[in-house]
This record gives sequence, C-alpha cells and structure tokens, in this order.
Amino acid sequence: MLDALINFVSEVLELLGGVSDLTVKSIRSLRDIKKIPGPLLEQMNNFGVNSVPIVLFTSVFTGMVTAVQIAYQIRDYAPLDLLGAGVAKMVMMELGPVLTALVIAGRMGAGIAAELGTMRVTEQIDALECMAIDPIRYLVLPRILSGIIMVPILTVFAITVAITGAAFVSNVVVDLDYTTFFQGIKLYFVPKDLYGGLIKSIFFGLIVSLMGSYYGYYAKGGATGVGKATTQAVVSSSLLILLMDYVLGVFLFGK
Repeated sequence: MLDALINFVSEVLELLGGVSDLTVKSIRSLRDIKKIPGPLLEQMNNFGVNSVPIVLFTSVFTGMVTAVQIAYQIRDYAPLDLLGAGVAKMVMMELGPVLTALVIAGRMGAGIAAELGTMRVTEQIDALECMAIDPIRYLVLPRILSGIIMVPILTVFAITVAITGAAFVSNVVVDLDYTTFFQGIKLYFVPKDLYGGLIKSIFFGLIVSLMGSYYGYYAKGGATGVGKATTQAVVSSSLLILLMDYVLGVFLFGK
C-alpha cells in the first residue's frame, strides 16, 4: 500500500515537472513564432477542419437529446417557452465546451501523442536536434497554439449546431415553434454564459495539446511505449478537462 502511494506521488511529481518544463520551453519558443507559419497552419487544419465532422455529429445529437430531456423535466412545472433558454444555457456553459474538448482529446490528443512518440522512438527528434533545429519550436509549439486557437472556434461551431438541432427537435417532437424557441433564447441570454464557455474552451485546448505533446515528446520503449503514451495522453487530458471544468465553473459561474 505504501509502495503504491509512493509510486503514485512520484508519477504525479514527474508529470508536473515534465509538463512545467515543456510549457516553459514552449513559451520561450514564442519569440521565433514567425519561423513556423507552415507547421502552425498544418496543425490548425488538423485541429479545426479535420475535426469538423466528428464535432458536428456529436453536437447535433447533444442538442437534440438536451431539448428532449429539458422538455420532459419542465413540462409539468414551467411553460415550454423556457425550453430554448434552458437548452442555450446548458449548451453554452457546459455541454458545448466540455463535449467538444473530450472529442478533440480522443482524436487530437491521441494523434499528437502517437505522432510525436513515433518520432521520438525512431530518433527523428534527435535528428532535428543534430541539425540545430529546435524540436520544441518546430513540433510542440505549433500543436499547442493550434489547440488554444481552434478548440474555441470548434466550440462556437458546436454550440451553434447543438442549438439548431435542439430547435428542430423542439419543433418536431415537442411541437414548439421556432419563433418561440429562439425568443426564449433571446429573452434570457446573458453574455457571460457564452464567453464563460469560451474561456473554458481555451483552457481545454491547452490541456489537450499540452498533454498530447508531453506524453508523445517524452515517449520511450518502442511501439509499446508509443501505445502507452497515446493512452496516457487521452486519459490524462479527459480527467484534467473535467477537473478544470469544475474549477472554472466555480470561478466563472459560482457567484
């Protein structure tokens, strides 16, 4: 029991130290950001454009099921005119940012860890260092910046799609016309709900890209090590997203 606790604490401290070191090196590399337009645009395409289909699929059904569940809950206690407002607040504050981040963690977090891990175990990163090319600037920084930039954009897209899907289901299943649905959103809309969700998404994008980069960059042990790094990246990203969601939720909406 004691050995397990010691090993756990050791792993946590190693993770904190490694992530902190990678973060500091990435921040230092920002002064050379003008030298990486190609890799940055490529990673933004991977994070953004290539993730649209899965975010679209997830968001539309999230909005639909949210509308059905809220309608079921309030049917006997409040007018259905509030359905649009309830869906919008839930999607903007919670479901949109969190589900988008979890989907991206599964897709891009794993992809980043696998790609960088393969480069590490096949000594491609060592080759870059031998050619006096900073691997942090060339490999890690574009991925971190892409996560910070593209996850909020995908979140806005997810929120829009989810609300559209909810409006459709509300009209077809609940028999609530579109005008009433969107009037409810307009009547109870609070800007803080939206920008609070976007602030969350910025942190989530950082978590996904940073954890994927960390586990991939420091992978070892051949193909087995790459697989382990990929799994650790996804699991760690998902847990940290949920933890950060609570912390930011209390900070942004707790008062």
